[in-house]
Amino acid sequence: MNVVILAAGMGKRMQSALPKVLHPLAGKPLLSHVIDTARGLSPAKLCVIYGHGGAAVLEQLEKEKKVPGADISAALQEPQLGTGHAVMQALPVLDEARPTLILYGDVPLTTAASLQRLVDAAGTDKLGILTVVQDDPFGLGRIVREGGQAGGNIVRIVEEKDASAEERAIKEINSGIMVAPTAHLKKWLGALQNNNAQSEYYLTDIVAQAVADGVPVVSANPGGVWEVAGVNSKVQLAQLERIHQLNIAQALLERGVTVMDPARLDVRGELICGRDVTIDVGCVFEGKVELADGVTVGAHSVLVNARIAEGVQIKPFCHIEDAVVGAKSILGPYARLRPGTVLAEDVHIGNFVEVKNSQIAAHSKANHLAYVGDATVGSRVNVGAGVITCNYDGANKFRTVIEDDAFIGSDSQLVAPVTVGRGATIGAGTTLTKDAPADQLTISRPKQLTIPGWKRPVKIKK
Repeated sequence: MNVVILAAGMGKRMQSALPKVLHPLAGKPLLSHVIDTARGLSPAKLCVIYGHGGAAVLEQLEKEKKVPGADISAALQEPQLGTGHAVMQALPVLDEARPTLILYGDVPLTTAASLQRLVDAAGTDKLGILTVVQDDPFGLGRIVREGGQAGGNIVRIVEEKDASAEERAIKEINSGIMVAPTAHLKKWLGALQNNNAQSEYYLTDIVAQAVADGVPVVSANPGGVWEVAGVNSKVQLAQLERIHQLNIAQALLERGVTVMDPARLDVRGELICGRDVTIDVGCVFEGKVELADGVTVGAHSVLVNARIAEGVQIKPFCHIEDAVVGAKSILGPYARLRPGTVLAEDVHIGNFVEVKNSQIAAHSKANHLAYVGDATVGSRVNVGAGVITCNYDGANKFRTVIEDDAFIGSDSQLVAPVTVGRGATIGAGTTLTKDAPADQLTISRPKQLTIPGWKRPVKIKK
């Protein structure tokens, strides 16, 4: 089939300079959701109609072209004269031998399964419309059927502004999503008139033409009303975000994941979970995140492109980005793992500890208020409170090596490049600027002095 995605609207009610179709839902643009769904149908042609914010939309389409799948073409609609006029812009690239499916860049949650039902119902010779029944259809186009609404053939679609009082009482609405035989579609679009309240060329007017030409007009229904909900304001965007996240949470629950509160979960990418995973409230997952069996993620943690091995405990308020965490490790609370961090088995990273671009081997720990950056840390190493690897001289970064079984005393600074030998002990308060030999105590601390007769200053009364 051909797929045409309409994405030219301004979105005035969004109150934003960003084109409406580029506003993010679950971490990616609305338009990207629609493109991903369209690609799931394996279309022969995929054309996006753009207009307002054209440069930004084209920039996003360049990113989309790097993703495997159907090639994407783009067509400019200028000026914007309605949905029928928008589809006209795609006609030069459509394959007449295949039906054309029309989607909308601001309707992000339609599933491929629902679209496939519509395509199957329409076949190659019928006009298919995705319709839903809504309790409050205000502002939406109504489906008018032959002989009333009791399952009769569809004869036309009437827009709210042009509907009679009787037609406005109809609750079955047009989602706007259609599939049509392309040769007929070209003919129908060429015959459209703009004699309506908006002076626009309505795509919905092709229904009456199909009826006049004897082309059957059929319908299919989506799995949920939310699948055809569009975004015209930040309020609606927020509503769809929660619907989408609740759907994700429901799917996780059905796979055996414990989600403490499905209403307080945000997945902005791909979340892969093993057995007996527990996710507390307020957690955010971005990019691709893998949680192996038995992982616990504490409240209000953020994980971005992370791989977490089995049995890991992530305590509340941790931030993990582009990092790998080994089995049975314990993180947090308030730990931060920055890009390039790789932790082996049973590593403890405690409260207010930051690790960046470092590898820490099994059974090592940094439990309090430390910074480990650009470092290679061996096994069974203890990094004391307040320890810092000084990896940056203002122009270049250097690496610190801490070998197995080393003990780094509290409030020490390791000025890279420097190596702490196997089994070495660094006394508390040391500033290490040279390599520390294995199995020995190294300390750089001024001799303790007591000043006789010294008195603390007192505040002068004014």
